[in-house]
Amino acid sequence: MTAHIDFMNLRTKMQEVIVGQDALLDRLLIALLTGGHILLEGPPGLAKTTAVNTLARGVHGSFQRIQFTPDLMPGDLTGSDIYDPHDGKFRFVEGPIFHEIVLADEINRAPPKVQSALLEAMGEHQVTVGGTTRRLPDLFIVMATQNPLEQMGTYPLPEAQLDRFLLHVNLTYPSQEEELEILRRDHRRHHGQDPVALETGLHPEQVMAARRLIAEIHIEDMLERYIVLLVSATRELGTWKPEWREYIRIGASPRASIALLHSASALAFLRGRDYVIPEDVQEIAPDVLRHRIIPGYSARAENVTVDQIVQYLLETIPVP
Repeated sequence: MTAHIDFMNLRTKMQEVIVGQDALLDRLLIALLTGGHILLEGPPGLAKTTAVNTLARGVHGSFQRIQFTPDLMPGDLTGSDIYDPHDGKFRFVEGPIFHEIVLADEINRAPPKVQSALLEAMGEHQVTVGGTTRRLPDLFIVMATQNPLEQMGTYPLPEAQLDRFLLHVNLTYPSQEEELEILRRDHRRHHGQDPVALETGLHPEQVMAARRLIAEIHIEDMLERYIVLLVSATRELGTWKPEWREYIRIGASPRASIALLHSASALAFLRGRDYVIPEDVQEIAPDVLRHRIIPGYSARAENVTVDQIVQYLLETIPVP
């Protein structure tokens, strides 16, 4: 699979910029290969912005970082109609959302009206301004970041918008050895060492072709049934563990089954296979389900997390 080699070459190039974070790199590539959006959550300083920027450079896609703030207006995101005094007419000026890879930095700081405008862009690949609907680029994906430590001045993302994210990835601090390598690379960069060249040969056209290949990845019927069983179990938790019956207020929707299938197919592609195996589904399931399950009061009172619930289901439900 020539396309697989191209994307693994991109991953290798990204590793020359990003130390560790192997799971993050895989998830970014999965989002790219499926056209899905991704939410990255973690404390500051974990190279979230650098990773997304590096990915955009690697595929020669147009990139735009948008810093979300409480005073942001929908027009700051989508663009607006501007009056041109020379010809006496209004003309539309595109906003930063009209790029192929958009980094929505600290997305939970944007007010509800901005979240609503972003929801249309993420769900429909279009924006509506002044009654006119305009299409976004074919490659368009949103890669959003969220800081879990600071909640002042933030707006919780609505469930409908969270459901539009293909993956929700939790990032952790690097090991001491990885942090030492980060320190050394930064020191070399400050002493004039040339930045990593990201000549991968990939362009948006190749990405779109790879997305079509992902759709052809083979998955057995019994594995499709396993995906549906796993997702539906989040809505019927009491069937699998009666004492946890009240631990989930809202389970994952059928959109989660679709997201899990697409993500597992992309992961198989990255592993050099043209078929999905159960391990692909199990590896990516927590990132697909994490943001689509709303825990109940009982779970919070007992300090049972969504990740623990998903892990229990993965360990309990029979694997085909």
